[in-house]
Amino acid sequence: MAGPDDDLPIIDAHHHFWDPEENYHPWLRDEPMIPFRYGDYSSIRTRFLAEEYNELMGPHNVVASVTMEGEWDERDPVAESSWMSEIAAKQGPPAAHVARAFLHRDDAVDVLAAHAAFPIVRGIRHKPTAAARPDLVEKGMPGSMSDTAWRHGYAELAKHNLHFELQTPWWHIDELLDLTDRYPETPVVINHGFMPVDRSQDALAAWKKAVRRAAEVPHFTMKISGIGIAHRAWQIDDHMSVIYALLEAFDSDRCLFASNFPVDGLCGSFETIYDGYKRSVADISRDEKLKLFHDNAIRVYRLDIEQLAK
Repeated sequence: MAGPDDDLPIIDAHHHFWDPEENYHPWLRDEPMIPFRYGDYSSIRTRFLAEEYNELMGPHNVVASVTMEGEWDERDPVAESSWMSEIAAKQGPPAAHVARAFLHRDDAVDVLAAHAAFPIVRGIRHKPTAAARPDLVEKGMPGSMSDTAWRHGYAELAKHNLHFELQTPWWHIDELLDLTDRYPETPVVINHGFMPVDRSQDALAAWKKAVRRAAEVPHFTMKISGIGIAHRAWQIDDHMSVIYALLEAFDSDRCLFASNFPVDGLCGSFETIYDGYKRSVADISRDEKLKLFHDNAIRVYRLDIEQLAK
């Protein structure tokens, strides 16, 4: 039976394409496997391209998507942008790509310029060095958002019209706000709901406070994705309060829904996750839903509407 929002156009604003047999992604090929927030990830250490992605959609009307860097061989991150551009030229998706660069490295300026030469690249993600717990945050850690060398690389993003995709725990909110005070010209997309991994009452209260502080910055966008819980099947009842808190802080004008596949396939199916997203916003207007599932992605990733319609 068709659902009420089956025709809702979706732009999946965060997923990966990779082929570990063809390309070197250390975490997908090397042994032993790295510690991972969802636990055993052996099932996703295999090819995931358009053919595999398209098989997962079910009734959901995915009209376009944005690929996120997949921790390609760090010796040559620009090769991933080249590879993704070739894929898009052959098959259409992705409509845009977010590339990887190590902002604190000596070659950051050249790497960013090389990424920007590919029209498909809209932004950069580099997971800055992060503390394991809130009480361990230390200003100036190498590779962190408060590292002078890292900030030197970050300052280059605006020169190439690239936004920044941030994946870091919420307890780095002070570093983030100081960073954007200094470089307000660079838009930031916060990945995975600012990572509310610890769902204890105290941790969620602190996370919500950090989310509200982040929402005060007008050029921040919140990506609702990657909110699964380790060793637990994805079900919307576990995540409804998290989604509501993000929407309350950022509202429908500055939030995006995304799958984070194949990674979040470790928690649930594509259909389950998008069914959950739709259920979480069942009572809002059609226009607001369009923003969350489609329109905001067009704006943030500067997508060509006419090209998407072909």
